[in-house]
Amino acid sequence: METADVLKAIEKNSAYITAYDFEVYDVAWAVDQMKAYKNFMYLSIGIYLFLVYFGQKWMENRPAFVLTSTIFLECRTPHNYATSFWGFLFILSKLVEFGDTAFIVLRKQKLITLHWFHHITTLFMCWLGFVGYDALGRLFVMNTFVHSLMYSYYALKALRVKIPRRFAKSLTTIQITQMFLATYVNFASVYFMVKGHPCKRDVTTVYLSGVIIPTFAYLFIKFFRETYTRRVPKIIKSE
Repeated sequence: METADVLKAIEKNSAYITAYDFEVYDVAWAVDQMKAYKNFMYLSIGIYLFLVYFGQKWMENRPAFVLTSTIFLECRTPHNYATSFWGFLFILSKLVEFGDTAFIVLRKQKLITLHWFHHITTLFMCWLGFVGYDALGRLFVMNTFVHSLMYSYYALKALRVKIPRRFAKSLTTIQITQMFLATYVNFASVYFMVKGHPCKRDVTTVYLSGVIIPTFAYLFIKFFRETYTRRVPKIIKSE
């Protein structure tokens, strides 16, 4: 979608959302920056994966860091709500969220596939979606809500606050629900496109979402089963 088309879409959508003065900004500039610095996004993902792999190698024979207070500060990074203005900041926050992997690596905790895959693909999809003002991007509100709860949870855990296990279980359930909702929207998009109905989505983004989102769903369900439903074998004490 061209920048001019994006601006038209925003003007149309503003009919049901009243923007505050500070939210009115140069959208064309933001879209053009995302287009111009797309390679920066790819480079960021590459550096992230490089540091994840070699960071774990570097920590193999070193003691784990504690980083309790540092984690709390990082977890308080704000996540924001709205459409274009906050959506732009939302994408930038995905770069900041790369930092939470450092705590896992430095503390020598298990780094699961879901974690790093979620980080790189979310940045990738959000970046492309913003450039094309993809309609699926409206789900970022739900994603922001979940992440606000999730990072608050991590912050409290870092401060050694006891939190009921069912809270973490609920967070994962919401994540899975989000994936199914996004999958439904994606199928609906394909249906509208096939039928020739207006659909403000880029075909490439739809296809990519069709692969990435079900993968998310699978990984989240796998994590849920392994973490919350797998029974721990009882140890029978010998008399």
